[in-house]
Amino acid sequence: MARVRYVKTLEQVKQAAEANPEFLSSSVRSIRCVYETDAAIAAAVLPKPLEPTEKPEVCVTFSHVAMHVSPELTIEIGSAIFGVKALYDGVEGVYLLTMPMTTEQAVIGGRETYGEPKKIAAIDFQQNGDQVSATVTRMGVTYLEARGSLGESLGPRNYAEYAYCYKAMPSCEKGKHLDADPLLVRLEWKQHHEQVRRMQGELILRESPFDPVADLPVRGLVRMEYDEGQTESNGTVLRSVPGDWLLPYLHQRYDDPTAVGIEL
Repeated sequence: MARVRYVKTLEQVKQAAEANPEFLSSSVRSIRCVYETDAAIAAAVLPKPLEPTEKPEVCVTFSHVAMHVSPELTIEIGSAIFGVKALYDGVEGVYLLTMPMTTEQAVIGGRETYGEPKKIAAIDFQQNGDQVSATVTRMGVTYLEARGSLGESLGPRNYAEYAYCYKAMPSCEKGKHLDADPLLVRLEWKQHHEQVRRMQGELILRESPFDPVADLPVRGLVRMEYDEGQTESNGTVLRSVPGDWLLPYLHQRYDDPTAVGIEL
């Protein structure tokens, strides 16, 4: 019989799961920004049961990522994260509003595995000596940008950080929103930074109807850093939530045509 690549044995499925790029270590160069925004806005974008933190802060990260699939294969992508700090059960993390990525493989894996709000975008990450910059562009709009100069070294750094997202199943039935209750997922990112440097620069949010990051204005840049190192990812399902808790927010995971005045 001819080879049929649409079917695998259970042993092959097990081996593929162990090599899933979503769980592999990666070499990463990043610009990390934290800024303060309006408290009312930071609280308004959080679906229940997430709660706002004491300080209304937004985390923005631009990265060049090299995922080490095997000794012979490394996949390089651009990625970005835009999210608001939030609490669940006393654990602080970042509620992910949007995660632009440069490749289909990175988008599909993250959305299906974790429920991450990923979209394909053009991401440009540049370093020229001590000058570093990054941009994110979608639908013809460069809506996220950071640029600055590298400053003092802050040494190596090892830590775990957390993020929150919802794994949801939009319904295939007309008139029905979801096929099942969404799942609240906590991501754990283990960061092993070989070097961290302070940055002096600026973070720019531009108006975009499909990616409205500008709705969370920058009231003050709290921190801006550059780092190089490795990241390992994993996730845990915390609980299910009623669909009505997520529905007012779920549309932003997609490119909503009503954002440009198209009536459905």
